[in-house]
Amino acid sequence: MQINIGTAERALRLVLGVVLVLLPFLAGLSTLWTWVSVIVGLVLVVTGLVRFCPVWAMLGIRTGGRE
Repeated sequence: MQINIGTAERALRLVLGVVLVLLPFLAGLSTLWTWVSVIVGLVLVVTGLVRFCPVWAMLGIRTGGRE
């Protein structure tokens, strides 16, 4: 598994992921939007931590340089 997420994108994914995970608890979203927000947030956090995005890999996108 090669790194395909760069440092800036990694930071953005981690911050946005944490915000999306916490948002339902702070904003009182409906059940559907709570699940959507938490799932998308967790995907962003996990892909940010491992620095690999399967969708980017399928599309041939690399923002990670030559790491």
